[in-house]
Amino acid sequence: MSTAPLLSVDWTDHVTGRRGHLVVDRLVRGVASGGLRMREGCTAEEVAGLARGMTMKEALHYDPTARYVPLGGAKGGIDCDPRSPEAYGVLVRYLRAMRPYVERFWTTGEDLGLTQDLVDRAVAEAGLVSSVQAVYPLLDDEEAARKRLSDAFAIEVDGIGLDELVGGLGVAESVLVALDRAGREHAGTRVSVQGLGTMGGATARFLARAGLQVVAVADVRGTIVNPDGLDVEALLAARDAHGAVDRAALRPGDREEPGDAWLAVDAEVLVPAAVSYAIDAGNQGRITARWIAEAANMPVLPEAEEALTARGVTVLPDVVVNSCTNAWWWWTLFGDIEADADQAFDRVRGAMRTLVGAVLDRAAHGTTPRAAAHALVAERLPVIAERYGWY
Repeated sequence: MSTAPLLSVDWTDHVTGRRGHLVVDRLVRGVASGGLRMREGCTAEEVAGLARGMTMKEALHYDPTARYVPLGGAKGGIDCDPRSPEAYGVLVRYLRAMRPYVERFWTTGEDLGLTQDLVDRAVAEAGLVSSVQAVYPLLDDEEAARKRLSDAFAIEVDGIGLDELVGGLGVAESVLVALDRAGREHAGTRVSVQGLGTMGGATARFLARAGLQVVAVADVRGTIVNPDGLDVEALLAARDAHGAVDRAALRPGDREEPGDAWLAVDAEVLVPAAVSYAIDAGNQGRITARWIAEAANMPVLPEAEEALTARGVTVLPDVVVNSCTNAWWWWTLFGDIEADADQAFDRVRGAMRTLVGAVLDRAAHGTTPRAAAHALVAERLPVIAERYGWY
């Protein structure tokens, strides 16, 4: 497979000078899937790597017996602090500029720095029907499919939207599969989570409910640590829209440490769930965890992963671990599942048990989980290309 993306678009906001990017890595049946992120410092190279990752995620969830049609991979990115007063205007103008692509072949949604509600509001203001309208021609019954997805987004489970939970459940299930394969008991296994936004928050919830001890969480204000375990539900209830925790919710046993303290916390599992490139060759030596689950996109740099692997740390790769948010959208829209939380959770758990199990089985023969995932993708892409068309 060629490493060059099919299409790259760079954009400059005429009002603020902010830069934005769209990269379409590949199209399958004329459509590509991938979220839109907003963060200070977002680059074209970052967006291209994320787009390639989306192509892999689509391929990894390909099931020839399912209604879910595999799509190509794409990604959008805007170089702007999402907390800035000018951020929403930049978002609307970016989407207005990208309108021809969204209408025809780029299906998108929330990613780092953005919520789906905000994306939907900006999409409407930009004159678009939906952030996923490019896929509508592939649906058997567009009206029923759109209602099913809308109904699914309206579901809440214990105060959190279903759309915010499915991705974190996939991450948590990946961790549980790895622990089960290693014969490690869930109870008493300690976890440190960087980021308590959509993905990190849901991951922390599901791991805590599985019996693991979440001993540290990091947000933009620092790291909250409690060796005896944090009250995850209380922290989730005290978050703002960007995942920052109100420190008034901390208990007497909780303590505040610097922002990078989550790396070196005494824990068996590390979940980087915030930003790309969080773990590099310089700071990987501080990590004592046995497993790293990449809930964020591209959080572990290649040279860091090489060093971690050499000292026995298993890195569960992002293209597998955090792939269920994307897959859930399509399972629901194409009708493999209904707008139902139990069906969604069962589908996520079953899919991740199968996928992570397959990756770890391959990795057991002298390779890494990332290399194993790439090998699975390499096997599936030619099949997808032959059956559906590939550009």
